[in-house]
Amino acid sequence: MMDLSDVQPGPPAHSILDALPSPIIVVDGANRIAFANAAAEEFFATSALTLRRSGLDDIVPFSSPLGDLIEQARRGASSINEYGVSIGTPPSGGERSIDIQVAAMPERAGCVVLVLQKRSMAQKIDRQLTHRHSARTVTGMASMLAHEIKNPLSGIRGAAQLLEPTLSEDDRALAGLICAETDRIRDLVDQMEVFSDERPIQRAPVNIHDVFDRVKMLAKSGFASGVAIREHYDPSLPPVLGHRDQLIQVFVNLVKNAAEAIIDSGGKGEITLQTAFRPGVRLTMPGTAERLSLPLELSVHDTGPGIPEDIGTDLFDPFVSTKANGKGLGLALVAKIVRDHGGVVEWERSGRTTVFRVLMPMHDEALRPAGEEQQA
Repeated sequence: MMDLSDVQPGPPAHSILDALPSPIIVVDGANRIAFANAAAEEFFATSALTLRRSGLDDIVPFSSPLGDLIEQARRGASSINEYGVSIGTPPSGGERSIDIQVAAMPERAGCVVLVLQKRSMAQKIDRQLTHRHSARTVTGMASMLAHEIKNPLSGIRGAAQLLEPTLSEDDRALAGLICAETDRIRDLVDQMEVFSDERPIQRAPVNIHDVFDRVKMLAKSGFASGVAIREHYDPSLPPVLGHRDQLIQVFVNLVKNAAEAIIDSGGKGEITLQTAFRPGVRLTMPGTAERLSLPLELSVHDTGPGIPEDIGTDLFDPFVSTKANGKGLGLALVAKIVRDHGGVVEWERSGRTTVFRVLMPMHDEALRPAGEEQQA
């Protein structure tokens, strides 16, 4: 049996691990629990001593993929993230779905560290499905509006223009107001019609850093001219499989929202564009057994005032906005474009930083072994 000194040297490591809020356990080569921190004791409603007398089979259901993940981590000596894993024991309240990170310990043959995250990615996927349902609702509404509203609007505007020369000066102002308001409604319908376009997008390998450079140039020359924009890129990131112009639109919308929030709060804050490769990120989409790999993490961080808690869960729904005069279509469009690319978008607040994170598939050619010729 291995004690903590075999995992991390010295008593200070014990205190550090016990202070962490995430449950952490270590299993040895025989899949016996060798260490559990204080958060793991609370999670399993079992003392560390009792856990150290247990095996992996005692804390995970038979159907859990955790055993296979541990073996993958051992073979690859790498870290793997898995979302929506079933784990738990009767004393801890039965099975629970959690996110889990599995990492091999190269210095201890066969030993693997498990970090449990109580906040499940399954919740994020549920929100994605809600966003899709909302987008479909807007799609139907947009089609209806295009046919039932735009034509009458043209007639109303035309009649107002014909009447305007025959009216008094005061009445001409009212006719001008009619024209201006019909134009505003027409523009809103035009924006909503984007949601009714369900044609497959034409995708190709896209260098996301070129996309971010264009977004930064547009931002600094316009809506974010007074806001600091920093970059934190992974230079080895492979291409994204996507549509370049649509990806630019996604991140222009995200950066514009961040910049406007910072400016409206007094201009204190900065934006960071960040890219990272997360090879262990895989999702199981509801209704299918296929596991989708989304290794490319593209994110926009800002240190602005944050998002009100009362709209946080509905942020990607149409007509939800934090702005007094906002239409609430920008983030709904972001969710639609990301969805059409086979990706996931989500947001979180960490301290003073708001993060919008887009997880995307990469171009298939990035997976092709070096030297292999592309088939015609």
